[in-house]
Amino acid sequence: MTVKFATRLIMFLAIPAVLFLLPWWTLVYAPTQDTGPLFWLGSAAFLLGFLALPTSMYLGHGPAQSDFGSIVGDTLLGVLWVVFSWSVLGNVARLGLAVGGVGDPARSRIVATGVLAVSAALVAWGVFEARRVPRVRTVDVTIDGLGHAFDGLRLVVVTDTHFAALNRLRWSERVVEVVNAQRPDIACHAGDLADGSVAKRHPQVDPLGKVEAPLGRFYITGNHEYFGDAQGWIDHMASIGWQPLHNQHEVISRGDDRLVLAGIDDPTGAGLPGHGPDLPAALAGADPDVPVVLLAHQPKQITESAQAGVALQISGHTHGGQIWPFHYLVRLDQPVVAGLSRHGARTQLYTSRGTGFWGPQLRVFAPSEITVLVLRAPA
Repeated sequence: MTVKFATRLIMFLAIPAVLFLLPWWTLVYAPTQDTGPLFWLGSAAFLLGFLALPTSMYLGHGPAQSDFGSIVGDTLLGVLWVVFSWSVLGNVARLGLAVGGVGDPARSRIVATGVLAVSAALVAWGVFEARRVPRVRTVDVTIDGLGHAFDGLRLVVVTDTHFAALNRLRWSERVVEVVNAQRPDIACHAGDLADGSVAKRHPQVDPLGKVEAPLGRFYITGNHEYFGDAQGWIDHMASIGWQPLHNQHEVISRGDDRLVLAGIDDPTGAGLPGHGPDLPAALAGADPDVPVVLLAHQPKQITESAQAGVALQISGHTHGGQIWPFHYLVRLDQPVVAGLSRHGARTQLYTSRGTGFWGPQLRVFAPSEITVLVLRAPA
């Protein structure tokens, strides 16, 4: 066993141990005072969960790629994160109860009941939010230099659909219905299309071929494509009528006005020959006087975009944090978690919270979205 493998194994087990330990102490140890049948039953349940989580995650996301393992592991992970987060808050409340003179075991039982009730409600709500057809979010974006022929252009964005082990074919069909109801001029998918091979996931993806957008349908890779068969997904999207923007651009014309729509690969693709973001290549030959709308999966790619004078970058990747309060951790890696922001003198970034979900079928305080960006010419 190499040192590197041993380190990874320790981390693989240590993280679940930490996530399980605090909820066990909050929900089992403290309220039962370390005795009685509820203590032993609760402890056994937590031990079973601790063993099941890394095992199912390995089966689901390791070499076996088991759909059943993925569903079990992802669900456990999501529920555990909710319970862990509210256990932290519950123990803060415990201090308040102690100051108020509430003693144990009453204090611990009040906290345990509150944490369990809130966690159960949020898990139920989170499943509903994750599996529903996303709400439509419409945002006006003024683009410097945009010709008046493009004023009011409707660019509809879906991203982070993450078609995976749970079969969401009907959800995919309904998303397409909602997208078409927005009357898009341009449709974009900003990456993280699916988790898994084209052979396993294409039935869920294929309804996207029915999206109607007269000025084009465009797709870029996200980081998750590079965990599988990125080139396969690029080829498949092309086969159903979506134009991959693989470090390239298209010029869209209306009358005498023009707009450059460009796309770059996700940084994760840098290890694959012929892949990885290359903004200079994507913009090669583009008229510098024509505004550029860029599809780039990760918000942190905005640094290079701003330096290149891109007018608008469209990203996903963050899921808005997906399960509160994970957005605080996302913010450590990305400059923006969600919404429209300005970077530098002339560059704007729109970060979508995503249309689907990754892993746990939960969305807590981070609702999914189908985004309509209405481009506006300066007054």
